[in-house]
Amino acid sequence: MTHFSLALPPRIAFGRTCSDAAPDACLALGQRVLMLRSPSVSAAGRIGRALEEKGAELVTEDHRGEPTIDALRAALDRWRTAPPDVILAIGGGSVIDMGKALAALLPQPGPAEDHLEIVGAGRPLDTPPLPVIAVPTTAGTGAEATKNAVIGVPEAGRKVSLRDPGMIPARAFVDPALTDESPRNVTLASGLDAITQVIEPYLSARANLVTDALCRDAISRGIDALHWLMAEETAEARDTMAYVSLIGGIALANAGLGAVHGLAGVVGGQTGLAHGAICGRLLVPVLRANEEALAVDRDTARIDFVARILADQFGVPKMGAFDAFQDWIDDQGLPYIPRPENSETVLGSWAEAAADASSMKANPVPLPRERLAAILSEASA
Repeated sequence: MTHFSLALPPRIAFGRTCSDAAPDACLALGQRVLMLRSPSVSAAGRIGRALEEKGAELVTEDHRGEPTIDALRAALDRWRTAPPDVILAIGGGSVIDMGKALAALLPQPGPAEDHLEIVGAGRPLDTPPLPVIAVPTTAGTGAEATKNAVIGVPEAGRKVSLRDPGMIPARAFVDPALTDESPRNVTLASGLDAITQVIEPYLSARANLVTDALCRDAISRGIDALHWLMAEETAEARDTMAYVSLIGGIALANAGLGAVHGLAGVVGGQTGLAHGAICGRLLVPVLRANEEALAVDRDTARIDFVARILADQFGVPKMGAFDAFQDWIDDQGLPYIPRPENSETVLGSWAEAAADASSMKANPVPLPRERLAAILSEASA
């Protein structure tokens, strides 16, 4: 049996209404609470009022959009002299990533760049992070269970990770009710991100027995649930997508990702397109490229497993599974990656930059830069 280790949140609560317990979890870690929230999340008001009623010293900050290095620096300046005891992040993956990044860097003596991958020194944290309570309101990134935060660095034209085992949230409250009635475009993009994040760890060169068991079950659940949610709103499908998102976070934290996310960091930094939409556009082209490369001289059992699930879902032969999945994604109206001017040259440069991404190292087979550029071209319009 192979050796492996697992990094998990110390405690996860899952189920409708479980977020009601978040205030007590915060107060068990300290009185001074900084709540970062998506402005549209109504549950944040309810949880904030409960915290104040229980005696918390609460400060609330709205966070919009994916976190950038400038927004992170500004938040560090605001909080460095009198940091909170605990950070409560309520929202999508961007809000949770901002909370995790702020919690990680507030105790550090040096600048943020010391610890960023690719564009910085990538140093481990010198001091343990502040505790984070994560309450996701979208089913996509699984950020409530991961040990990294994705930060946009516009001057470098890419998104990179701040990564440390201590960044896994102290508590995660995954309440699927908070995702009910999410806008259709958000459901689609975040759902495709969640599906990507159980497919890539399953195909990963770093997969292990535990992540295999989790992902094999979650891949089919996620594809079926997202298919239903694009047709009608159901609580059961929302519950399933929240579960798949959580499993994706656990899986990627322990088995890594692959070429989809390796490319997505560069594409997101260059275009500003939402991360989930980028992953959704890249997923099938990367699956096709991996299938072709694996068929040369490697074991294809894992990618065949994914193809069989898709074939069953869409009622087609296995050889047509990826095409059927792509057709369905197109029919749902997922935006394409904007095609840049001088696209051949620019897409080639994006592929070159992505080749060094940390996620690329876990792809099941090395993909040459020319193939990565072709994937980008296929996903662009």
